[in-house]
Amino acid sequence: MSQQYVATDSREGLQVAVTGEFPENAADRVRIARTTTLFTRLTATILGTADQEERRARFRAVETQLEVAEALIAGDGPRVRELMRDTLRQIGISEEQLADAERELRARLAELGHELPDGPLADLFGPPDAPGAPDALDDASDDEPGTPPSPNAPDDEPPDRRSPPGEPPPPGEPPPPGEPPLSAV
Repeated sequence: MSQQYVATDSREGLQVAVTGEFPENAADRVRIARTTTLFTRLTATILGTADQEERRARFRAVETQLEVAEALIAGDGPRVRELMRDTLRQIGISEEQLADAERELRARLAELGHELPDGPLADLFGPPDAPGAPDALDDASDDEPGTPPSPNAPDDEPPDRRSPPGEPPPPGEPPPPGEPPLSAV
């Protein structure tokens, strides 16, 4: 038998209903409720945008992000890469700038003895040997080509400012965002 979850945003009077066969697991049902509530609030916020052109741009941005999320969940790396690159181009980042960022990221990870892990970032850049992919360590050091810089090389970069897991952020830095409260109708 079909079940239904309804979320309402009082600001715009928007109501969204999700109907279907939901899993029996309570945690899954909470996720359905939270996702529906967030979608409803997001849509209502966009609908509250007075300027029609800005409103359409916001809807397009959300549509793209939802497409990226769906492709990530489905494990469709090429689609994730395509959507992310399109998004970056739309905000003015050129392919050359993206290639520079990839080289820098790969070089920094190599300095730490790591490779770019599988997942969203690797999906964005693709494998290092993909056609058009920059050499992972191009211009990364003055040492032998293809090797990370020596440990005695000067480091012009500031130290990592992130707090270790479980520790509060440094003073003046905001804590990581928490999950929004669950609201149901």
